[in-house]
Amino acid sequence: MRNVTITLEEEVALWVRIEAAKQETSVSRLVGEMLRELMQTGAAYEEARRQFFSVAPQPLGASGAPLPSREEVHDRASFR
Repeated sequence: MRNVTITLEEEVALWVRIEAAKQETSVSRLVGEMLRELMQTGAAYEEARRQFFSVAPQPLGASGAPLPSREEVHDRASFR
């Protein structure tokens, strides 16, 4: 673990103290957990993005089947 000094606006510092007290934890631990969640969210997004772009795009109708007509695409009765 590393100690890091951060500078917060008064309003933010008050909010984080209150949130830490509500969760019965320290400001340091709360901020550390928030940063870890942010890091994991970013990593998960990048992994999903990498997987998405790893698949080559396929044009519509590549299988030889005809594309649906405008009426078929916009037929709302099939959603009922």
